[in-house]
Amino acid sequence: MIRTLAITTEEEVIYDLSLSELKKGNIEWYWVDFQEPTDDEVKKLSTFFHFHPLAIEDCLEFVQRPKMDFYDHYFFVVIHSINQSTFEADEIDLFVSNRFIVTFHKNPVRDITNIWQRVKKEVSLQKSPMQILYQIVDKIVDEYFPPVYKLEDSINQVEDNTSDQTISELMEQVFDIRSELNKLRRTIVPMRDLLYRIISSSRLNSLKEKHIYFQDIYDHLLKLVEMIDANRELSSDIRDSYLSISSDRMNRVMMTLTVMSSIFLPLTFIAGVYGMNFQYMPELTGKYSYFIVLGLMGLIGLGMIWFFYKMGWFRFHKGTKL
Repeated sequence: MIRTLAITTEEEVIYDLSLSELKKGNIEWYWVDFQEPTDDEVKKLSTFFHFHPLAIEDCLEFVQRPKMDFYDHYFFVVIHSINQSTFEADEIDLFVSNRFIVTFHKNPVRDITNIWQRVKKEVSLQKSPMQILYQIVDKIVDEYFPPVYKLEDSINQVEDNTSDQTISELMEQVFDIRSELNKLRRTIVPMRDLLYRIISSSRLNSLKEKHIYFQDIYDHLLKLVEMIDANRELSSDIRDSYLSISSDRMNRVMMTLTVMSSIFLPLTFIAGVYGMNFQYMPELTGKYSYFIVLGLMGLIGLGMIWFFYKMGWFRFHKGTKL
C-alpha cells in the first residue's frame, strides 16, 4: 500500500494524491509511505523516485545495523524499531530531502500511522520533512524504554525470589533475561551510533534548527545503553551468586555422603572378607529371617530417601534471596 500526503504553498494538507500530482508546482513538500508494498509498488522507488539501486536493495533486504548514506539530493536512513513482544528488530527505511520524505517498511508501524494522522491537526508537523524524520525517530526510540523496564523488573523478581523457586529455575530465567538484553543491545547501540553521526554530520544543513532535538534523542539512547549494561552486569552478578550457592550446597552434600560412606566402608570391608559365613548364626535358622532382612533393607532405603528429602536434596537446590 502506498499512502501520500502533501503540504501546499498555502499550507494546506492534502491526503491521497496520486504520485504524478505530487510534482505540481503548488506542492511545498510531500510524504509518501510504503507500507507492506507489493512488487509493483516497490518498482516505484526506481521508476518514479529514481532512488539509488543500493538504497533500494537495502530496503528489500534486512540491514543488520542502522545506517545513513548520502546521495546527490537526498540522504537515506535505516532505523530499527523493536517488536514489544519478541524484542526483535523491525526495519524502517527513510529517504529525506528538503522536498520530500519517503518511508518504507514491510510491516505496519503504529508510530508512523499516528504521526501520519497528526499531520493535519498539528501545524508543527507541517513545517518540513526533517520534522517528520525527527518525530518518527523520537517515537521509535521512546518505544525502546518499555522492554528495558520490563527486563529490569524481571531481574528484580529473580533477585528477590518471592515465589521461592529453585536455583535451577532461577538460573533459566537469568539466562533468558540476558538473551533478551543482548537482543535489545544489538538494536539500541547501533541506533546510538547513528544518532551520533546525524548530530555530528556537517552535510545535513537542514538539521541545524533540529540539532537540539536530535541531541535529546541521542541522550535517551545513551541512557538506554547505560541501563542495559547495568542490567547485564546485575544479571551476571546474580548468575555468579547462584552458581556459588549451588556449588557450596553441592559441596556440603558431597561432604555428608563422604562421611556416611567413610563410616560404612570398614564395616563393608569386614563383611566382605568374612562373607558372614559363620557356623552359628541364629538368624539362619529363623523361619522369617529372610523376610525380616528384606523388610529391614527396605526400611533403611526409605529412611535414607526421607532423610535426603528433608535435607532438600531432591529439590535441585532451593533458591534463596540474595
